[in-house]
Amino acid sequence: MSRLAYFAFVAAVPLAAQSPFYTDDTGTTPKGQLHFEFFNEFDSLQHDLYPSLRQNTTNMKLNYGVTDSLELDFDSPYLAIFRSRLTLPNRLNGVGDANLGVKWNFHKESLRVPAFGASFYVEFPTGDSRKQLGSGLVDYALNTMVQKSVTERTKLTGNLGVVFTGNNSTGLVGLQTRGRVYTGGTSVVRRFTGKLSMGMEWIGAISRNFDLGKSQLQFLGGGSYELRPGFQFNFAALGGWFVGSPLLGAQLGFSVDFAPPRLFKHGKTSPQSALRADLLP
Repeated sequence: MSRLAYFAFVAAVPLAAQSPFYTDDTGTTPKGQLHFEFFNEFDSLQHDLYPSLRQNTTNMKLNYGVTDSLELDFDSPYLAIFRSRLTLPNRLNGVGDANLGVKWNFHKESLRVPAFGASFYVEFPTGDSRKQLGSGLVDYALNTMVQKSVTERTKLTGNLGVVFTGNNSTGLVGLQTRGRVYTGGTSVVRRFTGKLSMGMEWIGAISRNFDLGKSQLQFLGGGSYELRPGFQFNFAALGGWFVGSPLLGAQLGFSVDFAPPRLFKHGKTSPQSALRADLLP
């Protein structure tokens, strides 16, 4: 296969979605389509966070394609923090901080030039900071993405970002230091079969004073399996160093694509039945 034919093939056959990876890819949800992701992650926390021992994060994310290169994102976590039995209360749970963002894929991948994208997020303090479920801050974050197909089945993705104000924590995972935070990450994902994709990533974060003791560095290995068109099962194992990363963790979830409503013919299909049919994955 020639290089030109190879990249035509890559452009025509999309690789798997980035979930369960935290490194964001450059792809966006197609115009008029909804994409829903759900995952549950259970983490053993770093010893420096004692008396907190473990955290369970349930996250729901919804993406809507405004155009074929621009999407709106919303996600909201539900957290449970398990603490030492000697500490009361020994369990804290509730909603975390909600995110609202926009993502733009401003350059598609070509023969020699990778794809580029950027996203801007605002995180609102909907979580109770007294229970360590939220930061109590309004966070503003910019993330940039670059992505390149290195073979027909393998893609490499890199992220660089900055949290201008606030922090990047979700409960007790992430940096809780107030102020500017720099983030980065790299992932490599390979499609092994028509349904199974697997890969690995590293992500990190550091505060503006470059205090390594209050930083984040974690690795994740996982993948996704397409159970049927538009419906994927996602799985991952992770671990890390420094206070901002889980000591060990596991993640399970799924993602669903909802097709945009089809046109219907008068007298044959009602708008309601057409919409219900389109909501089936």
